[in-house]
Amino acid sequence: MKWRVRIGGARAPRQACIAALIGTISAALPGCNTLQGAAGVGSPPSSTVQDSGEVKYYPSDEPLKLALEYYERGDFGLAERYFQDAVTKAPKDATAWVGLAATYDRIGRFDLADQAYASAIKLAGETVQILNNQGYSYMLRGDLRKARAKFLRAKAKEPANPTIINNLALLDSSSRFVRRAPEP
Repeated sequence: MKWRVRIGGARAPRQACIAALIGTISAALPGCNTLQGAAGVGSPPSSTVQDSGEVKYYPSDEPLKLALEYYERGDFGLAERYFQDAVTKAPKDATAWVGLAATYDRIGRFDLADQAYASAIKLAGETVQILNNQGYSYMLRGDLRKARAKFLRAKAKEPANPTIINNLALLDSSSRFVRRAPEP
């Protein structure tokens, strides 16, 4: 039995259908390589999916899109699952690694966040966003000295960045209100 599908009212053989589908997908892919994420404090990045050059196809960006969507909704468990899928499918995508790290920060898995940030830095270097997110991660852990160091390094690269300025102000206000237990 031959597989035939109607295209424009005429029946077409399977090979023609596959060729038409591949042509449609190929034309659509170049316009689908940018993703928008949340911008701000401890958020996953909005960046471009990296083309490793080693792969002969473009991996689906669906896991990354879903991960960003779940992250923005505050469903960090599902966001982690999809970011993990994204880094498995595209291990050279710094956007997915930063998103995974930010998600780990939100669920309190700072050990895994550090590993994900390290992977992102290997791919993209110490970008302003990575430094900012690392600073926020340290602030969540209560390590205000390391947080300040990361924020200041980010500010040195981009002095007028409002997110970094706000994070430094938040850090300053946090450090003023830190209550320590009395020493014995």
